[in-house]
Amino acid sequence: MLERLHAHIVKKAPEILGLPAALTPFPVKKLLLQQLLNWQFRHALAEGELDFLEGRLLGIDIADVSLQWITTMQDGRLAVLQHAEADVWFRGNANDLLLVAARKADPDMLFFQRRLAIEGDTELGLEVKNVMDAIELDAMPTALRTAIQQMANFVEAGMKQDAKATQARAGVAC
Repeated sequence: MLERLHAHIVKKAPEILGLPAALTPFPVKKLLLQQLLNWQFRHALAEGELDFLEGRLLGIDIADVSLQWITTMQDGRLAVLQHAEADVWFRGNANDLLLVAARKADPDMLFFQRRLAIEGDTELGLEVKNVMDAIELDAMPTALRTAIQQMANFVEAGMKQDAKATQARAGVAC
């Protein structure tokens, strides 16, 4: 019973979180995203690893939580924009992107399973992916790393429970 509830929460959480995300005005989202991104990537920014984003526009789309933004470099910092034409888009669902951030899912595998999409300038997309792959979990701010890992553990366990339940139902005669 608890396993089914766990799996249900994992499956429905993005939909539930999507409502406040959709209702939050973009200037509030922009402020939060810019702070989070610049905090997370502070070392990469300091070492110039993200300079290739200067004048380039990277779109992020997490459709199941109604969250979409465009990131670029401005004055040595990551900036978030709402209305611009992105050079490349990264699209995925919240649970998969969380698992990628926690290093519990391989982005290449998700790409080939069509659960993660890179559309537009694939060369830029691969540069972004390589920078993301190079960031060690230990380089993340402790509070962010801990939160991501705990949420990813919860999501991963819930997805496994859902997969087990699906397999069990597949063997039941109608």
